[in-house]
Amino acid sequence: MPPNRAQRPKDTKPPQTGADEKATLRGFLDYLRNAVADKVAGAPEPQVRMGGVPSGTNLLGLLRHLAFVERFYFLGEDVGDWGATMRPSAQDTVDGVLADYRKAVERANQVIDACPDLALPAPRPPRPGPAPSMRWVLVHMIEETGRHAGHADILRERIDGSTGR
Repeated sequence: MPPNRAQRPKDTKPPQTGADEKATLRGFLDYLRNAVADKVAGAPEPQVRMGGVPSGTNLLGLLRHLAFVERFYFLGEDVGDWGATMRPSAQDTVDGVLADYRKAVERANQVIDACPDLALPAPRPPRPGPAPSMRWVLVHMIEETGRHAGHADILRERIDGSTGR
């Protein structure tokens, strides 16, 4: 199928630099969050939940997983089975998973915005050892979301030929 670059308008410009550290990190994270959400938005059923690679990774599962990751690192919610976060249920819909992801991001951004010093520990479920700093979590989330944004690019192109951010 030929690329469909006009299917979803996208902001292809990275965030502006020159802001303070927290604004820069959050700007790049939001940029990647939007890229992943845009790849899932409008993806057709049932292809959005079908594995596009031998591991079974699928677009809806990627976005569902990222919502769990946001809640884990920024809201301190525990995850019992990380593998299950990648598997959408029959009841999960594109609109529902997108709304859940956006709500997790909104809540995470409230936590980020309220953090007065990136050296302070981020919220997290009880675990042995010290919690990572908010700075570490922001950098890790840029890495995690960027990695899955690349997966989403490939999966969406395999579904309907749609390319671009």
